[in-house]
Amino acid sequence: MPAYDKADIQRRMTGAVDALKHDLGGLRTGRASATLLDPVTVEVYGSHMPLSQVATVSVPEPRMLSVQVWDKSNVGPVEKAIRSAGLGLNPINDGQTLRLPIPDLTEERRKELAKLASQYAEKARIAARNVRRDGMDSLKTDEKKNVFGEDERKRHETELQKITDATIADIDAASSGKEKEILGK
Repeated sequence: MPAYDKADIQRRMTGAVDALKHDLGGLRTGRASATLLDPVTVEVYGSHMPLSQVATVSVPEPRMLSVQVWDKSNVGPVEKAIRSAGLGLNPINDGQTLRLPIPDLTEERRKELAKLASQYAEKARIAARNVRRDGMDSLKTDEKKNVFGEDERKRHETELQKITDATIADIDAASSGKEKEILGK
């Protein structure tokens, strides 16, 4: 059984890009997005739960989020969780619904968010390179075990490098798109 598995490498590379897109989705731009509240966890029923399991988040206007809490007794904890999440949002309590106006971003905050987006991208690039390294190691292992020869290993290495380059290009595209959106360019 060869140690090198192209499908597994491809899956892990795609996973790195998907994780980056998820991280970037949580970054606040000037517009309201339901994914903005994904990182928020609420302490209810004696445990920490994602906000999506205790409320419905919707976007009624471009600069407003609406959080419809299912159980009225959870409105307080949900409001507290959103305030303490470090997103710079101040919920307005309307009974069982929380309205979240999205404030304008200051130039300084935009630059911080753009820097954070590039840090997320670098983390994804490192993950892609680690997958590439694992693939190269398993190719060398296979060659030592005589699963295939040197020519075959070199062909697989070239193929692996092409997959890595394509993944890094996807990461760069996602990152630069988000940075432009944050900086409003």
